[in-house]
Amino acid sequence: MKPWKAGLACVGALAMIVAGATALAGAPTKFGDIDDARIRNADKEPQNWLVNGGNQKSWRYSQLDQINVANVKDLKPAWSLEFDTYRGQEATPIVVDGVAYVSTAWSNVYAVNAKTGEQLWKWEANNAPDSGANPCCDVVNRGVAVYKGKVFVGTIDGRLVALDARTGKVAWSAQTLPKDSFLSITGAPRVGDGVVVIGNSGGDVGGRGFVSGYNADTGRKLWKFFLTPGAPGVKDNEVSDEIMEKVVQPTWFGPHNEYRGGATVWGGIAFDEELHQFYFATGNGFPWTRFLRSAGKGDNLFLASVVALDSKTGRYKWHYQETPGEEWDYSATADLTLAELPIKGKMTKVVMHAPKSGVFFVIDRTTGKLAQGAELVPDRAWFGGFNPDGTVIVNDAAHFDDKTAGRSNGFARNWNPMSYNPNTKLLYLQASQAPAGVGSVSKPTFVWRKQGQNIGTYVFGEVAPEAEQKIQAEARARAQALMPVKASPTPRRSYLMAWDPVKMAPVWQTDGNGGGTLSTAGGLIFQGTGRNVMGVLNAFRADTGQKIWSYNTPNAISTGPVSYMIDGEQYILVPMGASLGIMGGGADTRARQNGRLVAFKLNGRATLPADPPMAGRILAPPASDTWTDAHLFEGSQLYALYCSHCHGVSANNNNVVPDLKRSPYMNNADAWKTVVIDGALTNTGMISWSKYLTQAQAETIRHFVQSQARKALAAPARPAGPPGGQSLTPTEAATQGL
Repeated sequence: MKPWKAGLACVGALAMIVAGATALAGAPTKFGDIDDARIRNADKEPQNWLVNGGNQKSWRYSQLDQINVANVKDLKPAWSLEFDTYRGQEATPIVVDGVAYVSTAWSNVYAVNAKTGEQLWKWEANNAPDSGANPCCDVVNRGVAVYKGKVFVGTIDGRLVALDARTGKVAWSAQTLPKDSFLSITGAPRVGDGVVVIGNSGGDVGGRGFVSGYNADTGRKLWKFFLTPGAPGVKDNEVSDEIMEKVVQPTWFGPHNEYRGGATVWGGIAFDEELHQFYFATGNGFPWTRFLRSAGKGDNLFLASVVALDSKTGRYKWHYQETPGEEWDYSATADLTLAELPIKGKMTKVVMHAPKSGVFFVIDRTTGKLAQGAELVPDRAWFGGFNPDGTVIVNDAAHFDDKTAGRSNGFARNWNPMSYNPNTKLLYLQASQAPAGVGSVSKPTFVWRKQGQNIGTYVFGEVAPEAEQKIQAEARARAQALMPVKASPTPRRSYLMAWDPVKMAPVWQTDGNGGGTLSTAGGLIFQGTGRNVMGVLNAFRADTGQKIWSYNTPNAISTGPVSYMIDGEQYILVPMGASLGIMGGGADTRARQNGRLVAFKLNGRATLPADPPMAGRILAPPASDTWTDAHLFEGSQLYALYCSHCHGVSANNNNVVPDLKRSPYMNNADAWKTVVIDGALTNTGMISWSKYLTQAQAETIRHFVQSQARKALAAPARPAGPPGGQSLTPTEAATQGL
């Protein structure tokens, strides 16, 4: 059977799903028939996965135990469904009465028979052609919400769309962002009290983050809450106006402009069914450096914070800022987990949070005050402990400007969701630790551009001009003298860990890189990982962290799996597909391949496709092509600004978005112009850059990429892939993907 287009329902197959669903106790006969009462009692339906996180507390825990420590060795693929895109897959599927709903890259949505993997319908977002250039980190989507017969999804170009859960037809659509916005949506919406809420992405391109709530039935906007201030004395005429003026504006300094802000909400959103409030975890500041953003001072609310709003009105309830004056890209957008824990001898309603900063926070969700906090990983250079009132102390030595370097660490966490097991009372999450070192120096001046990675400090492979290099060297030497970086007992490592949120201490750690987690009543922790574009799904013992099962997959896994049951069989379901590699590539670079949705069960009989072949070889520029150092430096600057966030730092990536050193366009000036300036591949996500680059500048970038190819070919020998492409004519360039 051919895949269905949205709205072309196949009555026979749909009836089969309904029949299968009604075999489950108390299951309704309507698709996506979920209301507040049913979500509130989600734990009584372990055969389903009704909301993002499994329940409104976002535990990501399954009560099913058919798959357990004793028999997980027999877990094998039950079915797989191939998506129509090779871009990253980061969604959490929702499973309701035998139907799985999942979003994919480019904000498309699939409805799938959760027993067989048969596609029921697919909705294509048809985003604005140039919207794919806006997100910092691929055109991913982290999931849908299902409520009262509708499937809600946010799109890259800023729409919140409600789809009919039976057919995939659009019920309503609301434009949440201005049409010309440089922000986007990659996060999942959440529904509570009949309100569907959504945030946005764009903390690395500039502008004020905000969240908004819509009537789930009609799509009518109910409220909008900005998370950073606008111009002093100027009202937005939104529900956030009063708190912006009284609480937020006094924490920002220096002149306001159209681009400064940040605090976008592209990850953690939770709904509190008891207190009827939404919690939002906010992102980094823009520009990154506080020297340029806020005259080098101030806490800059609501950056890197958890903010609570009334569900019906959007009115401010409380906030807790986790990284005051944030300027290290320590976004606090990781998932939020709700629970009731014994804190200091008293049962307390809390929200638990483990953001990038490396500190674990337990916040009283009735008051917004810190219940307790501690370093999640050791030696966090920015963190100075807590004040008596529970607010965070930031070490002065961590801050930086254009004359003084700061001391910092890399990320301790990222967006990949953690899980909480109510039986073990432990959280399971991926963490990374590294010794502290002398870090960033601010650019002395800042020129904002709507597109590109111009964040106020040198990253993404960008190198400072010679005069600024000298200044930065002096700044780092001064910082080194003031705060010597000694040999640290903290090794550089990544690991899966079990964390006790009451004792605030790790219980076990198992080395390895991985993504989001699922914990189960079967005593297991499921976590995927990636090796280049391929991956592995692993199972660990929840009590010890011992790895007891692995299955190689042709796609990398970064999101957390879910679990459900149909006809007496438990399934583990996970989307697969590597996100673009801002860094990566190398000897094991592989050809691009489509992502997929894969279900596992005991003694499953499906097979997965073979691993993708090696990528085409790196192409050699013509020997006659030579360039001056100054010319290549200009190309490197332009590449870092406009190309690096998709095609990789210094033109090195994992080939999910094509490795330009392997592209046949690289050695053909006409073909390169056709794509980069003329926009021949706009519909594939590669926009025309003619608004931002001259033809001569685009050619300079091409020469820089050629120089990187030449450098790679001169490196030590590595395994050879299949033959690479040949040079293309402009006509050929317009018909093939870059």
